[in-house]
Amino acid sequence: MSGKAPGTYAKGIERRRDLLRIAADVFAAEGFEGTTLKLVAERAGIKEATLFHYFSGKQDLLTAVLADRDEQNTVRTGGAAIALADLPGIAERNEQHPGLTALFAVASATATRPGHAARDYFRNRYAWLVERTAGNIADAQARGEIRADISPEDAARIIIGVFDGIQLQWLYDPGVSMPAALSGVLRLLEPQSP
Repeated sequence: MSGKAPGTYAKGIERRRDLLRIAADVFAAEGFEGTTLKLVAERAGIKEATLFHYFSGKQDLLTAVLADRDEQNTVRTGGAAIALADLPGIAERNEQHPGLTALFAVASATATRPGHAARDYFRNRYAWLVERTAGNIADAQARGEIRADISPEDAARIIIGVFDGIQLQWLYDPGVSMPAALSGVLRLLEPQSP
């Protein structure tokens, strides 16, 4: 039996979630370079050393913030895999959080360097996204909702690439509608009438 009081573990999880929310706000406002662990700790009302009980450093904190962002999208879909029809809604939510969306774009690009702390996170994330999206596409193809002349994996990579690319374009020009662009790409995958 552990020496911790009942409820301590749940409180620790709740505290970690609070720290992730605060860190997300700081990263979104200050960017990666402008964010310090000291600033996050100040906003959380704790000592900087306390953050090290939860995160090994700033890069670990950023990776946790991004993973939490993905988890929240999964929670919004009821725990199910994100369906193709959910993508425009996710894009709309990303438009409501430009700082975090920019942070994600920068982090995903810089994490390509070997040895980068978030490299495995992004590699695994993209592998998972391709696998799940390809499965959704294969199911939709079986129902006749998506054209069958493209492999599910190729279609998944195209959709993910378009999502990331449209997101970047939106960061440069907020007049670009991510949901509309994604809806248009999904329409391109519909079967052509004879």
